[in-house]
Amino acid sequence: MEFIFKNFDCQYEVMFKPTKRSIIKHEVPEWFHDAKLGIFIHWGLYSVPAFAEITKSFGEIMESESLGYQFKHNPYSEWYLNSLRYEGTETQKYHTKEYGSDFKYEEFAPIFNEEIKKWNPEEMADIFREAGANYVVLVTKHHDGFTLWKSDHPNPNPGKENYHASRDIVGELTNAVGKRGMKMALYYSGKIDWSFDETFIEDIPTFLDNEPRQPEYAAYSQNHWYELIKKYKPWILWNDIGFPAGANKLQLFADYFNENPEGLINDRWNQIPNWARRLIRRPKISKMITNVANRFIARRRKKGKKMETPYNPLYDFTTPEYQTESEIRKHKWESCRGMGNSFGYNRMEKEEHYIKPKELIHQLIDVVSKNGNLLINVGPKADGSIPEIQKNLLTDLGAWLKINGEAIFETRPWKMAQAMTKCGIPIRFTKKKSELYMIFLEKPSQTSIMIENIQFPTIAGIQLIGSEQVIKWGTKEKTLVIETPTDMLESPAYTFKITLE
Repeated sequence: MEFIFKNFDCQYEVMFKPTKRSIIKHEVPEWFHDAKLGIFIHWGLYSVPAFAEITKSFGEIMESESLGYQFKHNPYSEWYLNSLRYEGTETQKYHTKEYGSDFKYEEFAPIFNEEIKKWNPEEMADIFREAGANYVVLVTKHHDGFTLWKSDHPNPNPGKENYHASRDIVGELTNAVGKRGMKMALYYSGKIDWSFDETFIEDIPTFLDNEPRQPEYAAYSQNHWYELIKKYKPWILWNDIGFPAGANKLQLFADYFNENPEGLINDRWNQIPNWARRLIRRPKISKMITNVANRFIARRRKKGKKMETPYNPLYDFTTPEYQTESEIRKHKWESCRGMGNSFGYNRMEKEEHYIKPKELIHQLIDVVSKNGNLLINVGPKADGSIPEIQKNLLTDLGAWLKINGEAIFETRPWKMAQAMTKCGIPIRFTKKKSELYMIFLEKPSQTSIMIENIQFPTIAGIQLIGSEQVIKWGTKEKTLVIETPTDMLESPAYTFKITLE
């Protein structure tokens, strides 16, 4: 199989070359800074069994467990196939009980293709628009290798020639999303593909080495990205885990940016050379990697430090998972998370396993105040319907944004992200031109609110968004005092709009 980029016929002026020096000149477009809220969609064969062990969230695992715990007790239903291959997992027990030990994972394909006949992309896009989302990231191929479009580069493995959705899910949703003024972005599992590789991941060494060893896989993966770019024109190339060692990512980036300078690439494109993977397979090296990684994490936990995603100028934004940042980041980032502990739909999760509406709204506010976007995930059922609990969370988020959205969308971080009132109410700040927004995460109970030790710019007026009441306020040195409005309705958060002179 050959790479197709040599025949990638784009009608553009060449601004970017396939070199690091050229690629790092690409700047994050304003639309992504303005967007703030995106919807992630994990939907595929794993949506048929829709099962994962009820365990800790990924964030909790990273804060308290060893690195191998994630794979043995995986909370992600989209990792069903890996968990199925891992001896003794709850997924393996569930699969044997429900489908039988001889039922192969790919046998979910005809069930999935029958179910998606019920899917309504227009209805799905309406839900996202009402939630206030400005872009959508669809998983086109997860680690199981099943694609949500019929590719001109089919899976070359025996029996996998038709390993794809019977509907063009990518194209249909792209059209529906675009009609509603949202931008479509595409996720692709670049490095991991279990339809090529039957080994399973159980620790860090097997995770690092889990890349198909067939030489044709690099071309297969890269050709898919070119096909997705040319056919669907995505606004973001959201790659996951890494990229095949033999693929030319710099050429891909240059071609993509020349095709769409307003597009973006995320940070999950790392490549591990084949010689390094051969070393990883050696038992002594493998053991050393595990020990070093666990010691590193233990030291960070002891110091109370979070696992932070390092910035790399080769990529446009970082993608911490189920985590937020502690302060304003200079470079753009995007926090991605499921509504529960899984991205794909997990039938075992009940309401108590899901994020609460207030917590979701607070997370969006916090992320935006620190120069981030929130990519909140939905995990549809096999038929494409969004579970009611997920739909309700999006409805609550959209209702708050309809009133307070001006403090979120098209804003930028202020000189500081957070503060506290004298009575202990957390505050987050955003700014826009001549407006500064103070978003209170709790309702004030006192008749006046005092914010101390902050040098505010010269204030012309203060308004509680959603209230018609005239607010009295005053400043003295580094203290701002606001008279609490008497018509404050119950809300997950309260936005005070400060107009500056």
